[in-house]
Amino acid sequence: MIEQSILSNLINNEQYFRKSIPFLKQDYFQDRSHKLAFKLIDDYVRKYSSQPTTKALVIDLEGEPLNQEEIDNVRTLINNFDVEPIKDNEWLLDQTEKFCQDKAIYNAIMSSITILDGKTDKTKNAIPQILSDALAVSFDTNIGHDFLEDAESRYEFYHKKEQRIPFDLEYFNKITKGGVPNKTLNIALAGTGVGKSLFMCHCAAANLTRGNNVLYITLEMSEEKIAERIDANLLNVTVDELAMLPKDAYDKKIERVRGKTTGKLIIKEYPTATAGSANFRHLFNELKIKKGFTPDIVYIDYLNICNSSRMKQGGSVNSYTYIKAIAEELRGLAVEQNVPIISATQTTRSGFTNTDLGLEDTSESFGLPATADFMFALISSEELQDLNQMMVKQLKNRYSDPSTNRKFVIGVDRPKMKLYDVEQKAQADLADDKKDDDDTPLFDRSKNSKFDKNLFKAFS
Repeated sequence: MIEQSILSNLINNEQYFRKSIPFLKQDYFQDRSHKLAFKLIDDYVRKYSSQPTTKALVIDLEGEPLNQEEIDNVRTLINNFDVEPIKDNEWLLDQTEKFCQDKAIYNAIMSSITILDGKTDKTKNAIPQILSDALAVSFDTNIGHDFLEDAESRYEFYHKKEQRIPFDLEYFNKITKGGVPNKTLNIALAGTGVGKSLFMCHCAAANLTRGNNVLYITLEMSEEKIAERIDANLLNVTVDELAMLPKDAYDKKIERVRGKTTGKLIIKEYPTATAGSANFRHLFNELKIKKGFTPDIVYIDYLNICNSSRMKQGGSVNSYTYIKAIAEELRGLAVEQNVPIISATQTTRSGFTNTDLGLEDTSESFGLPATADFMFALISSEELQDLNQMMVKQLKNRYSDPSTNRKFVIGVDRPKMKLYDVEQKAQADLADDKKDDDDTPLFDRSKNSKFDKNLFKAFS
């Protein structure tokens, strides 16, 4: 009954046709005549990009390589399509979506059984993706924002509190208006050994304590080393002390952590430069199927040693294009998965010794800050190290005015892999400054750099 209603309304209901045709597949239909009728409709749409008529389908039917009985059955079916469409489009779309979901899952299960029986060239490794694709079937009926008609919903959006993942650091929450929103790419810029991984490990630990599901992807250090850093942070012991903790003491500390959170932390290691957005997308699907785990926030350590799913490095592809591609793919992944992604990038060689980093100090590509929603520098010096502090400088901020709290300092406990807020007096010369050292724009710190104006054009 539902199959015939779907086919009939594809012909007679233009609104339903537009919203449902992208999601329907021939193999969803069980009845032979229904399957053939849908093929006619689908072929017509692919060729002419418009809704077919019954007359057009009957004419096209004559050209199909079918026996006379099949032609007669399909012709009768088409001619008997209801003239009057179902008026309740919302109900019909809901029923059609359920139909597609049920058929997709059924087909995925049957395909998986075929693989397990060895009746196909596909391996067992393909099964999780097949099942994941089936479970992901969903109608997206939104065809765009009508500016005038949707004014009311837009007003509600302006007054709705945006969901954010907060930091446990006061000034980071100030400059992001409460944390990082979903569908964003956030980047820390720092030199080697300054604290990129420390920052991300600390934030991941804080997120877990808050009850968030955290995914930490590492391409630089092993899973064990990242877990060690997070252990030190959460158990409030130094990395060196971890190795000396008796088993019962360690277990007690872990149980205390477990009792304080409802979240999970997954750490996944990939060899350097071997994984990119496609691998991470597959990981999302596997975690959902195998562990029932969906991340609230994702850390990628770090961006420059990911690979691009769209292009291969080398040859005609320069570093600017390649790194920009990686950044775009990661931001696309953040939008697709509805999560904030936090990653990091290296400074240039000159930036490594610079105590006042700018966007021009981004290693390999100025296309990275062009893509990021939020970018900040982590800066260290001998003086700051002596004070157990690190300076943070805003480089780009789509969440708030980057000229406010442009620079500030945070405390660093490197043995315990922790960051913390410092006393207000430590911010006196930084946090309250509305202007930087000069009046140049935030993105143009050319006075002490070899700023490439062509790259500036790409950013602006």
